[in-house]
Amino acid sequence: MKIEINIPESLKEIKLKDYQKFVKTCKDSNDEMFVKQKMIEIFCGVPLLSVLKMKFSDVEDITNHLNNLFTKQPNLIRKFDIVGLEFGFIPNLEKITFAEYIDLDTYIADFDNMHKAMAVLYRPIVDKRKDTYSIEEYTGSDAYSEIMEHVSMEVVIGARVFFWNLSNELLTAIPTYLEKQVSKMNTRKATNLGANGDGINQSIHLLKETLQDLMKLQRLDYLKL
Repeated sequence: MKIEINIPESLKEIKLKDYQKFVKTCKDSNDEMFVKQKMIEIFCGVPLLSVLKMKFSDVEDITNHLNNLFTKQPNLIRKFDIVGLEFGFIPNLEKITFAEYIDLDTYIADFDNMHKAMAVLYRPIVDKRKDTYSIEEYTGSDAYSEIMEHVSMEVVIGARVFFWNLSNELLTAIPTYLEKQVSKMNTRKATNLGANGDGINQSIHLLKETLQDLMKLQRLDYLKL
């Protein structure tokens, strides 16, 4: 019996909604064979009963290929077209609104809500001038979250890796900044610093350990087989 299999050649061919379905189906499973079957069913469009009739070696080859795709860390994609609209990444993160920040912080850590996070990060481009552009004003993630379910995983992972790297830079900079401030205080011989200096240094050490733990938690493991 011949089975037609459409094997994705890149992350561009895998939609966010399919990845979300895979995560929801397999996140509590310790059955490696079941996970591999669901990978082929969801990402290659093969009915589960047909997957069971495939050669074991073919299943291994396909799932290894898919795993390799998810080990890639694409660059941030600032613009893309979908459903006839051109979407752009927030042009200047320093000007992000409080509403955008709250929603992004709420959604980006959970792949069940990643389509909502993407609707915060990307909105239709309303004006373009050479290398610059502006995007639609933010009115809430509901405006484009359904559309973002169809965005490619190349866009999603690129955006998430970008934020992971940005967070690492910020987390690394915080204790360094505090150490510089303490050094300035020592130089100026600030009042009562002799009594409080040890406490400040202990706090910095504790902060460093906490930040290192946070950085470990932000590791990106998209498929673990």
